Amino acid sequence: MRSFDAPTLAQFQNRTAISARILIWAVARNRDTGADESLGLWTGAQDRSFTIAGVPRTYVGAGAIMDIPPIVSQSGIAVRMQRFSLSPLSPAVATLIRTYDARFAGIEIHRALFDPVTGLLVSEPHRLFKGIIDEVAVTTDPRSGESRCDVTVASSARYLTRTLPLKRSDASQQRRSGDRFLRYVDVSGEVDVYWGEKRPATAKGGTKEGGGS
Repeated sequence: MRSFDAPTLAQFQNRTAISARILIWAVARNRDTGADESLGLWTGAQDRSFTIAGVPRTYVGAGAIMDIPPIVSQSGIAVRMQRFSLSPLSPAVATLIRTYDARFAGIEIHRALFDPVTGLLVSEPHRLFKGIIDEVAVTTDPRSGESRCDVTVASSARYLTRTLPLKRSDASQQRRSGDRFLRYVDVSGEVDVYWGEKRPATAKGGTKEGGGS
């Protein structure tokens, strides 16, 4: 069962109108530098900083998020899928889909509650979803000509279904100060190695001695 802090719980129990905004935070690899970089988007009208778990984050507003359906919480280890639409016209969204490698990027979705009378933030935004970006597709409506970036995300339980090469690869290992320990992981098990014995005859009928000792 999800628990909320006292100010948030009191806001839910007031039975008054609730002013809520959705915050999306992604951490993706920069294609040029290979470094992980973060990007925040929210449904507010202007850019704004929010503190999440004691760390300030800047979220870009002004229509970057076009549509996001209600997020339904679910217990257990089942993989939850969520979909939302971003505006490819937003410079921040363009950075996410072009400068960054968004596939499998970490993502968090929070909800910020504001007092409908004062407009002040009720409490620190609470998290609704945590997982990875599964798919990004930019489409254009043939009738209206409107472009949208549809993003499908999977909950953290998706990590349990990822194969080993997706968890550890040469590209990911190089982020550790250029470590090339996994440079041959893609061909591991496919190359014959002979130690202290004769190799099979070549196509011309010759043989080569193994170099092992």
